[in-house]
Amino acid sequence: MTFLYKANPVRGAEWGRHFAAIAPDTPFHLWPDVPDPAAVRYLATWVPPDDIAGTFPNLELVFSVGAGVDQFDFTKVPDHVPLVRMLEPNIAESMVEYVSLAVLALHRDLPRFLSQQRREIWQEIQITTAARRRVGVMGLGQLGQAVLSRLRAFGFPLAGWNRSARAIDGVDCYAGADSLPAFLARTDILVCLLPLTDETRGILDARLFSALPAGAMLVNAGRGGHLVQDDLLAALDRGHIAAAMLDVADPEPLPAGHPFWRHEKVILTPHIASMTHPETAVRFVLDTIARHRRGAPLPGLVDRSRGY
Repeated sequence: MTFLYKANPVRGAEWGRHFAAIAPDTPFHLWPDVPDPAAVRYLATWVPPDDIAGTFPNLELVFSVGAGVDQFDFTKVPDHVPLVRMLEPNIAESMVEYVSLAVLALHRDLPRFLSQQRREIWQEIQITTAARRRVGVMGLGQLGQAVLSRLRAFGFPLAGWNRSARAIDGVDCYAGADSLPAFLARTDILVCLLPLTDETRGILDARLFSALPAGAMLVNAGRGGHLVQDDLLAALDRGHIAAAMLDVADPEPLPAGHPFWRHEKVILTPHIASMTHPETAVRFVLDTIARHRRGAPLPGLVDRSRGY
C-alpha cells in the first residue's frame, strides 16, 4: 500500500516526515525513488508521469498537491481512479490572506504610491472609503467563499459570480454567462479565483475589461491562462484599468523583459498566493484514503466533465 509523492522534493521530504510520525505503517516514497511501482496505491503529484496507468498498474487514488487540477491531462488518469483536489485548510487561509492583501493594496492605491516613491514624489491621494469600493469575486467555490467572508469585515459592497447559482449571506450572487455583464458593471475591484477550464481560459480579456467601470482594478490569483496579457496591458495603458495585482502568469516565470516586470501599474508575485501545508495535507490525504477504503464520499473529488 505504498504512497508516492511526485512534486517539489523539498516539500516532499516534509511530507515524508509527517507520514513517518502519523502513519508509520504506510510506506512512503519520493519520486523517482519507486522500488516497486506495482505496490503504489496512492499518488500525490503536481504533474503525473505520462503513462500513469502503465507505470502504476494498481493505483487507487490520485491527489493533486494543489487546489487546482488544470495541469492534469484527464485522459491519462484511468477512469476508475478517483482524482482528488487538495482541500487542506491552509490553502484557503493563505489565499484569504493574499486576496485581502491584494484588495487592500489596490483599494489604498499602493501601486501609485510605489511609483511615486521610485520617482521621489511625496504626494497624497484622496482616500476612497471601503463602502464606496465595490469588490467582485469570480469563482464561488471553497476559496472564493472564504475570501468573501473575510472581506466582509472591511465594509466593501461584495458580489460574486459563478458558473452555477450560489447563495451567500451579505453577497450579491450572479450566475451564468448572461449575468456576467451586470456583475462586472457593479465591480470596482475584480478578483479572479476561477478554475481554469476550456470555458474560462482567456476570460480576462478586452471584452471583459470594457464591461468594468472606468478605473476598475484586477486581482488574478486563479491561473495565468485566465488572462489575455496584451488586453490587460492595453487597458492599463489607456487608463480603463487603473492597476492590477497578479500572482499567476503564462508562462511561469515570465520571460525577461516582459512588460509586467516593470509596469508601474502592476504588482507581480510568483504564484505564492496559497501553498499546501505539509502536515495538514498529509492528514487530509490519510483521511481521504480511509474514506475511500470504507466506500465513503471523497472530499475534493474532481468532476472530470466540468474540469474541476
